[in-house]
Amino acid sequence: MAVSVSPSLPRSRAGLHGVAHRAGKPTGKRGLRAVGMQRAWQRMLSGRRLDLLDPSPLDIEIEDIAHGLARVARWNGQTSGAHIYSVAQHCLFVEALARARSPRLDNRCRLAILLHDAPEYVIGDMISPFKAVIGDAYKAIERRLLSAIHLRFGLPAITPPPIEALIKAADRQAAFLEATRLAGFDAAEARRFFGRPPKFSAGMERDYLKPWPAETAQARYLERFNRLARQ
Repeated sequence: MAVSVSPSLPRSRAGLHGVAHRAGKPTGKRGLRAVGMQRAWQRMLSGRRLDLLDPSPLDIEIEDIAHGLARVARWNGQTSGAHIYSVAQHCLFVEALARARSPRLDNRCRLAILLHDAPEYVIGDMISPFKAVIGDAYKAIERRLLSAIHLRFGLPAITPPPIEALIKAADRQAAFLEATRLAGFDAAEARRFFGRPPKFSAGMERDYLKPWPAETAQARYLERFNRLARQ
């Protein structure tokens, strides 16, 4: 699948806001701030201070993303193994599954797939049933963060529809395998929620479905990001 990716947009607050308002998706920041938060930013280990409701691409560093995702648990931590199954490992798995489905993807599209859950380095991995209970506020924050992350690394603020569809398909495949191998689902139950089981190699199962230590997940995520970003 060949999908053109636009050049990097201006890495500024004005540039991000322009994209957000044109897209018409995120709810207004004024409404979100009305929730009554005293502080809506997080200090990162890099020293950056990221505003969760008005994120600037300039405050985003890949080292912070990799560090955070490697320590955020999928399935609320309800997985077997000596380590959590991290969002960083999940993102690498999804990118590998997408690559297997569409081997002609260019590296910028693969980078967008790798970053598809990157906002969770700030807001955590909330399971789908709880997202449904919370509603649009969570989704609005997630969209703003993902747009800022994309702009920071030279990707379109909004993922092109063909890549979005590929991410969703690969994400469901990964969820089926994680659910049945790690999270205690039987095959029939997983099929109801995630669709048919995907075809995959034994090598892929060995590599991606045994939870890694956080340091391994962080290093592998950074390594993959750097390889895709520099090519």
